[in-house]
Amino acid sequence: MDDLTDLTALFILAIPVACIAWTVTHEEIFREPREWCERQHQTARSAWARKLFYVFTCEYCFSHWVTAVLLVVTDFRLLYPDWRGLVVALFSLVWIANVYMAIYGRIRLDLKHERLEIATKEAVLEGVNNGSIPVVAPAVDVSGQPTVLPADRPPAGRDA
Repeated sequence: MDDLTDLTALFILAIPVACIAWTVTHEEIFREPREWCERQHQTARSAWARKLFYVFTCEYCFSHWVTAVLLVVTDFRLLYPDWRGLVVALFSLVWIANVYMAIYGRIRLDLKHERLEIATKEAVLEGVNNGSIPVVAPAVDVSGQPTVLPADRPPAGRDA
C-alpha cells in the first residue's frame, strides 16, 4: 500500500475501534456486565484479576485489545511490512481511536448540558405560567432606562 492509502486506512480503522471501546465501556446496553467487572476489579484478590476486570471499564485500556483483534483480522501494518508495522499500527490506531472518543465524549457532554439548560428554562416558564414563580419587572423610567430604587442607592454620606 502507498502512504496515502495507509493513512486513510488508519483513520477509517480507528472508527470501529472507538465505537466498540466506547460502547462496551460507557453505553447502557453493557451496564450490567460493566458494573460486575467494576465490582470484580475492586474486590478481586489477585492483581492480575483486578487488572483484567479493569480493562472492561476503561475505554483507553479496552481500545488496545479491540485494536489487537482488529489487526489480527485485517493484517493492517503501518510504515513497515513486518512485525514493526503491526506495533506502529497498534499504537497509532489506539491513539486515533481515543481522539475520536474524546471528541465524541465532548459532544455528548455539550448536548447533555444544552438539554439540561432547556429543561431548566422550561421548568421556570412552567412555574411562571402556573403562578408558582412571581414575575418582577425591573423599574424603568419613561425613556426606558433602568431607575435606581431606594434600596439600590448607597447609604447617605458613604462613597460607593
